[in-house]
Amino acid sequence: AARSLPESARPPQPRQLRATMTRTRSCKKMCYCLLFPADTITQRSADVTPSCQRVPTDGAKMRIRKSLSCVWPPDVRANNGEEARLKSPPQVARNDTLSPPMSNLKFGNKKLPNAIIVGVKKGGTRAVLEFIRIHPDVRAAGTETHFFDRNYDRGLEWYRALMPRTLESQITMEKTPSYFVTKETPHRISAMSRDTKLIVVVRDPVTRAISDYTQTLSKTPDLPSFQELAFRNQSLGVVDMSWNAIRIGLYVLHLENWLRYFPLAQIHFVSGERLITDPAGELARVQDFLGLKRIVTDKHFYFNRTKGFPCLKKPESSGSPCLGKSKGRTHAQIDRDAIEQLRDFYRPYNVRFYEMVGHDFKWE
Repeated sequence: AARSLPESARPPQPRQLRATMTRTRSCKKMCYCLLFPADTITQRSADVTPSCQRVPTDGAKMRIRKSLSCVWPPDVRANNGEEARLKSPPQVARNDTLSPPMSNLKFGNKKLPNAIIVGVKKGGTRAVLEFIRIHPDVRAAGTETHFFDRNYDRGLEWYRALMPRTLESQITMEKTPSYFVTKETPHRISAMSRDTKLIVVVRDPVTRAISDYTQTLSKTPDLPSFQELAFRNQSLGVVDMSWNAIRIGLYVLHLENWLRYFPLAQIHFVSGERLITDPAGELARVQDFLGLKRIVTDKHFYFNRTKGFPCLKKPESSGSPCLGKSKGRTHAQIDRDAIEQLRDFYRPYNVRFYEMVGHDFKWE
């Protein structure tokens, strides 16, 4: 007969096994509840505070997602007054609430320009842009976009992409001097925003024409003489108004086109001459026009005798502190009689321009 096993060595009976497993589960549940209070694990249907949730991690394991409700026990919530403000945990948004991208919070957004330097070529537009962009509330596109005169078919989103990122408190700017003399540009800018502020840097049209010619001559050495281009018949004083260097200086004719779409109060004129002799004064007026605090002052400038032009004391702007080599170059020598003939030609246009803008630039 088989020998009977001692009682301690016998396998547990089913009833005993079930009792043992029940006791084990109860012990685990009690220990778990001691570690994690029930209110932090479960969530009432009316409670909008995020609960501790198990989420999958690497290796298909489960872990507890800690929210503020996991860290702050519910008994710290006060009912009223200052005590409630001090004891209550910060409110946490629901999981379905989208947060703004960190790039937007840190770097801002690309916006269409609030202000545009629309002209004029060889008037001092680059200097104005470089001087104003050292203001902390101004961000500007680094290159001329030519959107409204050459690239309009690319669309506003293409244009927006060329702009720098700016915060809500900052002004976005760009400059393209050819806008002022392009017939379609005023209407196109107005279609973008009728609130756009416009800056025009003007200069004695005779000096401006000579500067324009000097720049072209530096790129095209075999260019005809200034007199050949400026006059149809110099002996009779007949000026060739089709030559671009002459046409740009007819400011009053171009301005009439702009005033069809923008009020005069929305256009600020910078004197190219005063920009050289008193850059801080001109920049003060630009800052006022843009609604900016006067931060760019005379402490930012010094006069470069070699260039005959004001320069920034520190390279705070994105460009060179004294602009480029093409700025302040020596003008080509032009016959004195030709200059006087051009002054006679521009005089009536200048007078009408002074009357239209309400300011005498004294180009005589």
